[in-house]
Order: sequence, then C-alpha cells, then structure tokens
Amino acid sequence: MDYGIIRLVDRPEMKEQAAKWFHEKWDIPLEAYMESMEDCLQGIKPVPQWYMAMIEDRIIGGLGVIENDFHDRKDLAPNVCAVYTEEDKRCNGIAGALLKYVCIDMKKKGIDTLYLVTDHTCFYERYNWEFLCMVQESGESKMTRMYMHRS
Repeated sequence: MDYGIIRLVDRPEMKEQAAKWFHEKWDIPLEAYMESMEDCLQGIKPVPQWYMAMIEDRIIGGLGVIENDFHDRKDLAPNVCAVYTEEDKRCNGIAGALLKYVCIDMKKKGIDTLYLVTDHTCFYERYNWEFLCMVQESGESKMTRMYMHRS
C-alpha cells in the first residue's frame, strides 16, 4: 500500500479536513481539534503536534501529541492521542508507522519520552511502548492503561 505520513505543520491547509476527521473518529468537539491544531500551526511550542497517514487526499490514519489526554497524571506528558486507522486499512502497519514517525519527530524537538493512554493490551508493546501504570480518566470512574516510550 502506497501512503505517506504528513505533519500538519507541513500542510497547514489540511487543518479543517484533519480536525473533522479526528472529530468523526473520537467524538471530541470539533472546536477542540481546531484549537489544538491552530496552536500546533503557531509553532511556538513543540506540543501540540498532529500527524496524518494519507493516500492522495484521503486521511487513512492519524494521531496527535498533546499535553494531557484526559487523565489525572498531569506529570506524565506529553501524550500521544487519537491514534486511529481506518477500518479498511488496518493490519497494514499504518499505526506502527505513525507511532515510529511521531517518536522520531518529537525527539528532534527535544522530547524523548512520550506517554499514551489506551484500553488496548498487547498492541503498543509491538512498537516498543511499555506499560507504565493505571491512570484515572477525567470524569470517569474506571482506570485506563498508561504506556511510555523512550527514544
């Protein structure tokens, strides 16, 4: 499969399309994505950042890097968030390629440790992420898994 990974900072014209895509996948308000992506495009700080896997003009996967992904451990930052691959493109290594790409890109920005919250077990370990601890999700009674990646 022939796809490319792009950084939003390199393709700012993708902001609206990307924000809508992430909103549709995660049901987080569109305005939250637009605000985060606008902060990304300001380029003042290394976080937030947004990345998309593309086939021509179609987003087939994506993820972001934000300070906190809706959990109580504010000290575990920044967080990879919104990792998603379109169902018809899964099992092709796209999520793994995005995860590798984001780790390399963030290391270039001076950030060598990233965190990620997920309900998945065994998936992120394939890409050298290590289970760290359980964290409390904001506004939820349940705990969720926190992973860490050091470059």
